[in-house]
Amino acid sequence: MKTLGIDPGTATTGWAILEESLGKINSLAHGCICTPKEKSTAQRLKETSNDLKKIIKKYKPEEAAVEDIFFFKNLKTAVKVSQSRGAILLTLEELKVKIFEYTPLQVKQALTGYGRAEKRQIQIMTKEFLNLKSIPKPDDVADALATGICHINSRKINSLK
Repeated sequence: MKTLGIDPGTATTGWAILEESLGKINSLAHGCICTPKEKSTAQRLKETSNDLKKIIKKYKPEEAAVEDIFFFKNLKTAVKVSQSRGAILLTLEELKVKIFEYTPLQVKQALTGYGRAEKRQIQIMTKEFLNLKSIPKPDDVADALATGICHINSRKINSLK
């Protein structure tokens, strides 16, 4: 089963296509959707949605794991990320991709066993977990990979219950 991991953002949205095979999780593809700051918010959201549609049509993931907003320091940033999440969730729903949401705390817990892990620890664990040659860049891509890993492992645990 293919899983799409997403780290929402207005300027940069990280994405990753992961697949589990024989108990091992592999990254099939990953990258980021970057939108120009000179465009309006509506144009940026539309561009994110259109690019996400292309990714979904190309890789055909059955499920998507989307990072949720847990807390924020800057209200303006939180609103922008929330708008991006809304466009992403709508796009996933329109294309009938099953949606699962995880807080940053849950993602950190799943990868390191510690919900307050530093960003660098998540990046290192993502690299090691997927046996990548280097830490994925930018941070949004590593976060998307981590969110996808969190979902795949959560699905396994939930199937045992």
